[in-house]
Amino acid sequence: MELRGVEELMDLLHACRGTPEHGGGPVCPVDLHQHALQTAALLRRSRPADKELQVAGLVHVIGRLLAPGTPTRHARVAADAVRQLLGERVARLVHDSPYATDLDPHLDTDTLALRQADEAGRVPEFDAGVLEDWRTLLELVARQHSRLGAVD
Repeated sequence: MELRGVEELMDLLHACRGTPEHGGGPVCPVDLHQHALQTAALLRRSRPADKELQVAGLVHVIGRLLAPGTPTRHARVAADAVRQLLGERVARLVHDSPYATDLDPHLDTDTLALRQADEAGRVPEFDAGVLEDWRTLLELVARQHSRLGAVD
């Protein structure tokens, strides 16, 4: 599936509400929707200038909805879904983050930052705001990618 616009992406992220976040282990105390918001918020704090990284943190969860029951495909499916809308860098970050470890000396620091935020973004008491807070940034990244794509 390839997302056609920010509105479709927002709908998909809203649909994450109530979907359990497993994080590779037991069920997490927050749902997938809150996990996405927390991951993005943590990246906004640590890397405020890197809008694409923040967006990657927000959308990295959508593979769980697009390919339920196939955890080995979640990252690839999510990356494929956002590539056309949000660009190659966001797609690469989404695809690579589940495989990132601190032990990999060749690891891209952006991918590691996303992975670390992903691991930390599972706290019930953490108020990460609401999805609507991210609409403008999603539209900005999509617009920038659209302009860059038109130049190529």
